[in-house]
Amino acid sequence: MRRFRYGITSSLAAAVLLLAGCGGGGATVQSASAPAVEQQADMAAEARPMPTASKAAQRDAKADQAGLVSKVEVTKQDRQVIYTGSMTVRVKQVGDAVEQAKQIVTAAGGYLSSEQSSSASKARETATLEFKIPPTGYNAALGRLGKELGTQTSMKQSTQDVTLQVADVESRLKSAERSLESLRTLLKRADTIGQVLDVEREIASREADLESLQAQQKELATQVAMATLTLRLLGPVAEAAQPEEESDGFLAGLKSGWKALLSSLVVLLTLLGAVLPWLLVSLPLVALLVYLVRRDRARRDRRVHQGGLPAAPPSRPADPDAGTA
Repeated sequence: MRRFRYGITSSLAAAVLLLAGCGGGGATVQSASAPAVEQQADMAAEARPMPTASKAAQRDAKADQAGLVSKVEVTKQDRQVIYTGSMTVRVKQVGDAVEQAKQIVTAAGGYLSSEQSSSASKARETATLEFKIPPTGYNAALGRLGKELGTQTSMKQSTQDVTLQVADVESRLKSAERSLESLRTLLKRADTIGQVLDVEREIASREADLESLQAQQKELATQVAMATLTLRLLGPVAEAAQPEEESDGFLAGLKSGWKALLSSLVVLLTLLGAVLPWLLVSLPLVALLVYLVRRDRARRDRRVHQGGLPAAPPSRPADPDAGTA
């Protein structure tokens, strides 16, 4: 319809030019203005809004692009983390608190690995418990132990990401297994006794390395599978050990030197304490022996002076009167 209207408009314009007496020049204008009008019509057609079908096509294209993005799967790497913690709680009765702590940890899926207790008196009684707790129940167990047992006085937690270490051990373990299999295959092809001995020696070395890697892998798996919590329970008036502050520089060196001096003095005093009983027992015997030796020498000297014992003749010249007598 718009093309038809633009055609009518162009015909009217051409008629007006002819009436104005342009003659042949009007025909030229007519032939030149018609394409211009058509070009404007085409530009107007392009400026019109796109139909609904084209918009739907654009939506489908966008949906396809979104589908391509959503199909990308992100691989989640499991982190291997070691959890360790220490907690100090002041309680009214250490024995009752120990049993309650065991129940809390057992409910969280853990167990008691070690226990130390000191029962000088009920008020000064202390206990140190080491628990192994699954990481899934670690935080819940910490919360219950700090609130239900008594008054929490200190808390320290630390985490260590060993993902790369675990991956490295696994890679080295696979390499060691492949190398060991190759050596065993080579052992079957050995011809001489020397070759057999060399290959067996290398196999023994690789097996030792393999066992070491397996032990490391097992230890890492155990530490990752179970968090370690050290719980210290204090009686009502038990003294809590204060953590030492780390220092650097001159004061740290002076402190270390003083501690070394005190340690050396303690060692010397310990040695002196160990030797002193022997000295107390042997000193009278030594004194008696010295006394007897000196008394014997004194007796000999008196006998020599009194002539009681023959003395060695002195070397002197002979008396000239002895021959005439």
